[in-house]
Amino acid sequence: MLRFEVYHHGVLVDKIDLTGAYLFGQDRIPIRAELSAAQGQISCVKRMAGPAGLSLLWEAGDAGKLMLSTTRLPERGEPYNLNVELARSRIMQLLLKREDWGLFDFDEAAGLNEQMERIRQLFVEALKADEPGKAATIADRVLAQAITFSERMSLFHAEIFNRRRKGNPAMPRLVFGCLADLDQNNDRYRQRLLEVSDFVSLPVAWKQLAPKERTYQWDVLDEWLNWASLHHRAVHAGPLVSFDPVDVPEWLYLFEHDYEALRDTIYEHLQSVVQRYEKKIRVWRVLSGLHAYNSFNLGFEQIMELTRLSCSVVKRVSPKGVAIIDLVLPWGEYYARNQRTIPPLLYADMCVQSGVKFDAFGLQLYLGAPRDGSFVRDLMQISALLDEFAGFGLPLQITGVQVPSEVTPETTGAMANVSPADAGRWHQDWNPRLQAEWLAAFARVAMSKPFVESLCWRDVAETANHFLPHGGLCKDDLTPKLSFRELRNFRASLIGPEEASGEGPRPLEPRQA
Repeated sequence: MLRFEVYHHGVLVDKIDLTGAYLFGQDRIPIRAELSAAQGQISCVKRMAGPAGLSLLWEAGDAGKLMLSTTRLPERGEPYNLNVELARSRIMQLLLKREDWGLFDFDEAAGLNEQMERIRQLFVEALKADEPGKAATIADRVLAQAITFSERMSLFHAEIFNRRRKGNPAMPRLVFGCLADLDQNNDRYRQRLLEVSDFVSLPVAWKQLAPKERTYQWDVLDEWLNWASLHHRAVHAGPLVSFDPVDVPEWLYLFEHDYEALRDTIYEHLQSVVQRYEKKIRVWRVLSGLHAYNSFNLGFEQIMELTRLSCSVVKRVSPKGVAIIDLVLPWGEYYARNQRTIPPLLYADMCVQSGVKFDAFGLQLYLGAPRDGSFVRDLMQISALLDEFAGFGLPLQITGVQVPSEVTPETTGAMANVSPADAGRWHQDWNPRLQAEWLAAFARVAMSKPFVESLCWRDVAETANHFLPHGGLCKDDLTPKLSFRELRNFRASLIGPEEASGEGPRPLEPRQA
């Protein structure tokens, strides 16, 4: 059993919040464990042997309230000092990323290296402290400084590589998009969509497209595609197959215990949709979240077979199309709760190694809701996550990203009574300016990665169908927020003002076999 003592201002705390907490093992894969807190200690009873690390929502001073983790630690008789272990983990991440990013090679990084050394020396003081409460107090200072410094380092690295990409003729021109709300057919909404988008992402949820078996309702999608064509906007569409409960039509559960029938039905669905639109849609989000939502209790081999089948159908029917496999909940916490799922990066690796025919990965990243996958992380954690995709040798498209602009709870809809404040905060409570600053920082980090080709914000406005509380670029009355202007300005700075105001950027090309 792993045990941690938790201190606040040098004193053992009375109450410990374990919302969203989980243990992880090798390769940061979450593992099953029972977590409990009492008398200033966290107890972790693992279901497997070997060292493990703890991730939990943690108050880190001026850096914010973030989902942070320790290093992997062996079991021992005495408890670990959690404050010290969180600081140790961040110091190790800084050292590894500084080497990974080659920051020793840049003269401009001299100041960063000096600051890194000061933080490291302060951590040594924490290790030398003779009282655990004193060690924890110093470690809290180390952690807050280290997180702020790690974000500065991430942005420094991003700035260097963004300068290189801007001068590269291979830089994609179809870069920024937004997900359309298909119920919004008014001109003002669509104009806002055009102002910040090189492409339009159209949701193709099976549940809405075919509420009855083999009975499709094409009219709304047809009308949006005609509008996009009229305004010279490329279209991304999907997911064609998603096992997220909000996307699964009720009648499909008839095949819950009949895998062959489920597979055949998915095949027919893909044929129907792609054949109808293969001349109008070039980018297909074929699958989304099969690794995370196992609504049909499928085995690993069945999930991989459906992945292979689905991509094969799309590439056969639309050989010039770009086929994307979407990864959701990218931190993988869900795997600690449900072992019938697959960790996201393991699923991605299996897709590559098993020869699935697809062109790019998609990644959805939503922060600001108190649920698995949406607790707030800092920029270095996000940058490190994106770096994991470099080794796959495939492009990455950010198919959905969003953070809130307020912390007040929602009053209606699926997120009623949900407060973004319960998911943590980035430096301070979410507000319109902070949302814009986060968007600018994230865009700089994401687009600095040479393998990242596009970025799609989730909601243009906080319409009835919006996803994350207060996450739109515009208010519900379509008044632009600061984030709307920030995205528009960043788009112009990256692809040039002429391209940003142009009629038709060239679409992505499918990967050559």
